[in-house]
This record gives sequence, C-alpha cells and structure tokens, in this order.
Amino acid sequence: MFDVLIAGAGPAGLFAAERLSENGYSVVVIDRMPSPARKFLMAGRGGLNLTHSEDLTAFLARYRQAEPFLAPLIQEFPPETLRRWCEDLGEETFVGSSGRVFPKSMKASPLLRAWLRRLDANGVRLLTRHALCAIEGDGPLQLRTRDETAAEDTEGEGALQSLTARACLLTMGGASWPKLGSNAAWVPMLEERGVRINRFQPANCGFQTGWSDFLKERFAGTPLKRIALSHGGKRVQGEAVLTAQGLEGGAVYALSAELRETINETGSATLHIDLRPQAGVDELAAKLSRPRGKQSAATFLKKVLRLSPVEMALLREAGDVPSDPESLARCIKAVPVVLDAPYSIDRAISSAGGIALDELDEGMMLKKMPGIFAAGEMLDWEAPTGGYLLQACFATGARAATGIAAFLQSSKGEQTT
Repeated sequence: MFDVLIAGAGPAGLFAAERLSENGYSVVVIDRMPSPARKFLMAGRGGLNLTHSEDLTAFLARYRQAEPFLAPLIQEFPPETLRRWCEDLGEETFVGSSGRVFPKSMKASPLLRAWLRRLDANGVRLLTRHALCAIEGDGPLQLRTRDETAAEDTEGEGALQSLTARACLLTMGGASWPKLGSNAAWVPMLEERGVRINRFQPANCGFQTGWSDFLKERFAGTPLKRIALSHGGKRVQGEAVLTAQGLEGGAVYALSAELRETINETGSATLHIDLRPQAGVDELAAKLSRPRGKQSAATFLKKVLRLSPVEMALLREAGDVPSDPESLARCIKAVPVVLDAPYSIDRAISSAGGIALDELDEGMMLKKMPGIFAAGEMLDWEAPTGGYLLQACFATGARAATGIAAFLQSSKGEQTT
C-alpha cells in the first residue's frame, strides 16, 4: 500500500509528489500516456515560460474570477520561489524583455530530466500507460492499465488492476490538447459522486470569423505585427496571425476570456484592431491630409502610413474605406472584426471550466470525497499565457501536498481509503 496515489504526471502532480516524497511519504504517480509531462514539454517548444516577473498584485489579477481562490496559494508559492526551485535543479532562469521568466536553456526537457531524477532518488514510483478509471471509497483504488502494444493515440483496453493508497491526488488536466493526455475523461467519474463540474471551454485560443475568399486565399498565415486589439474596455498590444478560419496569436489569446464570454452571451463578439497603436487619431489624420495627387488610395496609404497589403485588405474587409482623413484615421485605429466562435478546444492552449472551486476545502480535498484531492488544470480557473498557467499549476500542487500531509497525519488519515 502506498501513502499517496497521484493520477496525472504533469507539473501539479509531479510537484506534489516531490513535496510529499521529501517528507517521507511513499508515492506512486500514474499517467495514461507512454511518458510523463507531455503538455509541459509541448509548452517548452517555443521557450518554456515558467512564470512572470511583474508585481504580485498585478500578477494575481490575471486570474480574474479565480483570484480569491488562487491568491493565497500563489502567495505561499510565488514566482521567485518557482525560480529558485528551477535553479536548484540546475536550470538558471532569466527575465525576458516582456517580463516573462524562462530557463536559460529555453527548453523544458533538461528541467524535466533533472526533475525526474530527483523524484526517482526520492523513491517516487512512476507508472506510465496507467489510467485511473474508478475510485472506490470502501476499497482499493481501481486502475486500468493500457495495452503496452497499443498505438499512442489509442486507449487500448488493458486490464483492471487494484492499487491501495491512503490518499489520492487527481491532476489529470483539463480538456485542451487531448492528444497530450488531458482529455477530461475523468468528468463522469466525479460527477457520479456529486462533484460539480463546470463546462469546459477553450481558453487562450483563436477565434473564427467569416473572411472573404480573397482575404483567405491571399493572406491566410500572414502575421499582423505591432498592433493593438480591443474588446470590452480591455486593450492589448502585441501580434496576431490571420488564418483561413479567423485570428489567433498572443494578443488574441490575452483577450480570449472576454471574447468567449461575449460570444456566449450574444452569439458574436466585435474585436477592434488598431493598426497604428503608436500614433493618435490627430497625428494620422494630419498625415492623411497631405495632397494625394494621382496616387491610388493603396499607394498613398502605403507611402504615408506604410500600411501593408494585409492591413489594406483588413480595412476593405470592414466595409467602404472612408475618404475624409479623420474618418479614415479612426477606422485605422479601430478596424472592426466580428468573431463568431472560438476555435475548437482541441486546438486551445488551455481550458476554462472543470471542478468548481467551492467543491474543495482549503487543503484541496474534495468535500464530497474524503481522502481525494485535486489540483492543476482540472480545477475551474483560467489564466492568460505569460507564465500564469504554470505558476498556478505548481502552486495548487504545493497546496495539495500540504493538505494531503495534514490528512495523513490526522486520525482520519490513519484509516485507509
């Protein structure tokens, strides 16, 4: 019998395993995939963004409605502590120009290898191709083992196994990137115990719009650089990419929660694109008031404002291009794009929804399932990209480890679950 079974070998689960094993608890970590932390590795492909260096008050506000729940957890395990942990594993960190924090190697794999070596030295047992399919409160936990010969993208039937543990931590992820392991197959298992699960929705995602055939055929895949996007009173500067389906990219992701909720409420959302955020309306209008001569509108705009062909196409996509300088300047500062729906959750960086936060006690234990804890992206919180996602996963894993240790030390925890 193990002290703790952890289902899910992502950052939240592995960090809880580290904390618990350091305190002498026997821990087994299972994961349905052939290797651990696949989404963590995917996040590191473009440079592993661990956390962010901004002021903690601003940092915590990024979690929107989940801030009251996550704030005390992140205050206990703040960004500087995560950086020290990373450096203790031999991976020094640095702060990029945007304030984001990265390992100097810019990769996830060296950090993960060092982390797994530490867990192995602590006696943590890792079982891949194992999926938790049932939790029985009056007997051993039930596991289904995947068929070792099954293809990586199939479940395989496997064989039922029984494993006994005094406590269980669920860190099986949300519903985005299911090919990497987080397919939300655990939802019925908890709902049948009365645990409230809020509907999963895509987060940090692109959005669909009805581009003209010309725009799709000519400009799909074209980046929009040094722009600003606005919706619902929130403004974000950055970049985006025009795709055949719509828009995606960092600036779009930063507004994805607001855009998604507007679409949920009204059926569509209007995003405004500022093509020249560094200049005001008056400055643009003054430049547009210069004599045009025999130049075409496109040539004039290219020379005066350096508008690119894709920016010109966006202006035309929004309707007739105004002829008077001030109206044209205002249009350039706020090109409207009507968005119809978010991209599929399969393509989203993360997901909103999951276990309702009021289903958990302060130690991250499910109130309706004593001895069963949950952390990471299974919980109903969301955050923008920029290091906020990983920071919260580590912080919830740390709090869950504390809660599990307290449970095991209590008289109730002395009884097997």
